[in-house]
Amino acid sequence: MENINFDSLKRRRDLRIILPVFLVSIIACIDRVNISYAKLTMTQTLSWLSPEVYGFGAGIFFAGYLLLEIPGSLFAAKFSASKWISRIMFTWGIVSLCMAFVTTEWQFYLCRFLLGASEASLYPVIYSLLFPRWFTAAERARATSLMLTSLLLSTIIGAPIAGVLLEHSFFGLLGWQELFILESIPALCFAFYFFFAVKDRPDQASWLTDAEKEYLTTMYQEEQAKMQSVKKYTVFQAFTDTKVLKLCLIYFLWVVGFWGFYFWMPTVLKNLSGWSTSLIGGAIAIPMMAALVVQLVIGHTATVTGDKVWHVFGALAVGAVGLGLSPFAHNMGVALFLICLSAIGIHASMGVWWTIPTTFLSGPAAAGSIALINSCGNLGGMFGPNMMAWVQAQTGSFDMGYYLMAAFMFCAGLLVLTLKYKVNGAAKKDVLLDAKANVQPTVGH
Repeated sequence: MENINFDSLKRRRDLRIILPVFLVSIIACIDRVNISYAKLTMTQTLSWLSPEVYGFGAGIFFAGYLLLEIPGSLFAAKFSASKWISRIMFTWGIVSLCMAFVTTEWQFYLCRFLLGASEASLYPVIYSLLFPRWFTAAERARATSLMLTSLLLSTIIGAPIAGVLLEHSFFGLLGWQELFILESIPALCFAFYFFFAVKDRPDQASWLTDAEKEYLTTMYQEEQAKMQSVKKYTVFQAFTDTKVLKLCLIYFLWVVGFWGFYFWMPTVLKNLSGWSTSLIGGAIAIPMMAALVVQLVIGHTATVTGDKVWHVFGALAVGAVGLGLSPFAHNMGVALFLICLSAIGIHASMGVWWTIPTTFLSGPAAAGSIALINSCGNLGGMFGPNMMAWVQAQTGSFDMGYYLMAAFMFCAGLLVLTLKYKVNGAAKKDVLLDAKANVQPTVGH
């Protein structure tokens, strides 16, 4: 190990693995939620785009995701994680481009469904296959948290751009059409770069020394062996394990609030403020920046302390407060503050959360189980936007929808507290396997 410069190795993995995956995630999130901004002007030209149609279209994205999530993850486990991610990017770029030309309700539904089907298994493949080969269990909370700052940065970048594009028209296209066309191009282009530049395993990377390849490969193999010495899960056993099923329920409740918040937030803010789309886009960037800072802090403190559960619960509780109080915001200052709390709750502990399954699952079992957990979250993604649309149609406001999202997120936090974990060898209420027990600390970190 004396031939390895661990600081240099860390920097190169950040640049060659985390950064490309981070950019993939930014592009994916922009293409996934740009419909929430496009809707602000689509309704002026597409008379059939009612709140109910929009809510169903926003949610049907997750039906496509759900259908191919597990098969895609299992296929990537047998084939190639990086090549599968490249395929995902290219196909969702094509579908996103097609969104610019929808003219009927059914075309809208079809494109949203295909967009979800195209993106299906992206994050499970990253969490369960790509990152475990490149980062030890002790490093993954930091790596995943860094990567998932992309969810926030995509809004910080995408919201102002969307706001400006919607107010202009070029080449005879409407603003919302330009939005879909221009934001599909990065996915189509970056898919080719990712295909050739990002490798599945350290032994395939030309930018590592032989000693570094051996070290990373050995650490991965030792971690897998230690997990399997506790219990070697088959895919079927993982799907029926009570811990996995509990994680599925937690994530479903969490994501009801996540996507209910995201797909309706621009509409709610515009109704409250009457601002232009460009001002709305700029305002939304403020709470996302606050959540970004907290997410980085939580990723660091979770890595240092080894705690996962209290970090996740604390963030979810803050989010529940923000969502639950949102109906009482009657001016933009208070509304933005509560959106800050909501965004922190929704995002800040996501990186820590996704390290939990890989503390006791590996290989195809991990890929399949994380896909199952994410699929249950996608059910929440279908339910949340439709719930908000139904509440608005029935009551004339979004207030009850915010109360329900807050309740779901707080229940998710309470369930997190029922997980079991160990810290420094002492059993405590929750985590399924101590990451520090799985691998030796990485020198120099």
